[in-house]
Amino acid sequence: MRKGFTLLELIVVIIIVGVLATLGFTQYGAMIEKSRGAEAKAICGDIRKLAAAYRLERGTVTGVIASDLNIGTSTDQIPSTCSQSSHYFSYSVAAADPTITITATRCGTGTGKTPGSTNAGTIVLTTNLTTGVDSWTGTGVWH
Repeated sequence: MRKGFTLLELIVVIIIVGVLATLGFTQYGAMIEKSRGAEAKAICGDIRKLAAAYRLERGTVTGVIASDLNIGTSTDQIPSTCSQSSHYFSYSVAAADPTITITATRCGTGTGKTPGSTNAGTIVLTTNLTTGVDSWTGTGVWH
């Protein structure tokens, strides 16, 4: 009576573990990117609140510019370009009262907060400030 495993059994187990590890690493990367997308969605929500306050104060969001909503290139602002190393996304706005569209664009490799991404894509929040209805769209793994 022999005790132990045959070489074939060990090879099969190693192959199965290898396949499972490969799947796990792929899913891990996707989950990390989704968490970065959650950060972008939170910042888009903050920008939406600033836009609502702007409209409440001025009666319209037509003519609003990024700096009115704390979006710019200063280190204490929400980044408008990927040249800042504090965020994974850059942000822009477009407004036509009562609607404002906020776009978060994923910074690529070598730009923005490390690590950059080879997954180019956007997260877009369109809000009607009169009705309060939000619409999320975008491209990439984040929506």
